[in-house]
Amino acid sequence: MRFLLTPRSKRAPRLGSVPRRLLHDDGGAAAIEFALVALPFLLFILGLLGMGLYYLAGTSLEYGVEAAARKIRTGEAEKGAMTVGQFRNLVCQSAGVAIDCGNMSVIVQHEDTWGELKPQSCLDKDNNMSASTGTTGEQVSKYSGSAGQVVLVTLCYRWDMAENFKFLKLGSGTDGSGPAIIQAATAFKSEPYN
Repeated sequence: MRFLLTPRSKRAPRLGSVPRRLLHDDGGAAAIEFALVALPFLLFILGLLGMGLYYLAGTSLEYGVEAAARKIRTGEAEKGAMTVGQFRNLVCQSAGVAIDCGNMSVIVQHEDTWGELKPQSCLDKDNNMSASTGTTGEQVSKYSGSAGQVVLVTLCYRWDMAENFKFLKLGSGTDGSGPAIIQAATAFKSEPYN
């Protein structure tokens, strides 16, 4: 026990040698470096994950709207008496498993010329998502027009997962909070299928 209480050297350390020893001592440096780098690295990884999921949802919606709109473009929707509900289900099936169909709104419009076509916003004046076109049992051809007309199919999707990545500011609120509204659209002139 006596050796613990006895100093190793009887000579007092020189005043300049203590800071020099501390500068050359690297014990615990890895822990300090990790503490400095861990939070930014974790935020970077979460940001990559959040943006990846955001683009996955957007790409799925774009594919879904393109695949379903083909039925309108070729006249299959009109000839098959497709309803708005069936068209919405087709969009949902084509979009894949990354999409929650309950958060989706499908808007179908038609006009005679490109200049007359006015895209509808996915958000109303109260910052709520716009409602889908028509009712479930109505014919989609009522909104998609007939052969040779210009059609715009817009898909609005409320992506609730944006609330889990608040620091990315993807939300539709004025401060970037809340769910994100992702929009996918396709505009085309129907083929002369008559």
